Amino acid sequence: MKPSVQSWPRVAVVIPCYRVTRHIGEVLAAIGQGCHAIYVVDDACPDGSGQWVQQHCTDPRVHVLFQSANSGVGGAVMRGYSQALADGADIVVKIDGDGQHDPALIPELIVPLLDGEADYTKGNRFFDLDGLQGMPRLRIFGNAVLSFFNKLSTGYWNVFDPTNGLTAVRAEVLAKLPFDKISQRYFFESDMLFRLSLVRAVVVDVPMAAHYADEVSHLRVGRVVGEFLFKHLRNFGKRIFYNYFLRDVSLASLELLLGVALLGFGSVFGAWHWYQGVLSGQATPAGTVMLAALPVLMGLQCLLAFFGYDIANVPKRPRARPLRDFR
Repeated sequence: MKPSVQSWPRVAVVIPCYRVTRHIGEVLAAIGQGCHAIYVVDDACPDGSGQWVQQHCTDPRVHVLFQSANSGVGGAVMRGYSQALADGADIVVKIDGDGQHDPALIPELIVPLLDGEADYTKGNRFFDLDGLQGMPRLRIFGNAVLSFFNKLSTGYWNVFDPTNGLTAVRAEVLAKLPFDKISQRYFFESDMLFRLSLVRAVVVDVPMAAHYADEVSHLRVGRVVGEFLFKHLRNFGKRIFYNYFLRDVSLASLELLLGVALLGFGSVFGAWHWYQGVLSGQATPAGTVMLAALPVLMGLQCLLAFFGYDIANVPKRPRARPLRDFR
């Protein structure tokens, strides 16, 4: 028998809460009836966001979960994810509680999941260039840099705006992720994409407008830039090893090895002879220069070929089954 629309698919919304008492009421009121459950996760909020929701919200779909200690946005979201999975959700949406995300976008976010076109969708504030006028210029630049490193570390060369917190995921794909290994703080969104890439999940961007009002960001760029760089490089190394040497070996694997070897040899050989020439005051022979330049050029060509293969290797076949028949 075909399940009823009321029973399936079940869409759950997870909202991590930390100092969002001024906005959380409006966010909850704007969530449409198509969502079956809403999990408000109080991440040891000093303003008592969870208690405020319990006292002022009468929506029966709302469930408040309390963290005993602050675990960061990632820890709070994963607490909500775990509860949504335990309660039988089919799609889990994550939005912020500070009003940055318009809950009216939820239907657009889940359509690719219902149609079997994606396993995970996320907002992208960079589709509408006119809408970027209100975004701080430093944030635009920082997002561009983070997006590039995110592409390297996750292999999702087709997505942008990796730190966007408006997301939706199919439950059967979410259940495959190792929650205990996902970063619990500000690197959470990027680490989620990395873990999704390891299970070959399909990720799709959904255009959304950039919105900045009086919400307060708790992210301090100076404190996390080093951490983000290290974790992106770590994830990049893991992804390359898993996909090109552990799970499979292809021509791209050989291109990567050859490219690194040639580029490394040419660079070290050239630098050494340049240094020797500076010390001796004599010009480096043309043959020596060519012996350094050719490996560098060949190595770059091999690396470009590898990255061309990697870009074309973005997951295209969703892991989850379509839900379109049950809308």
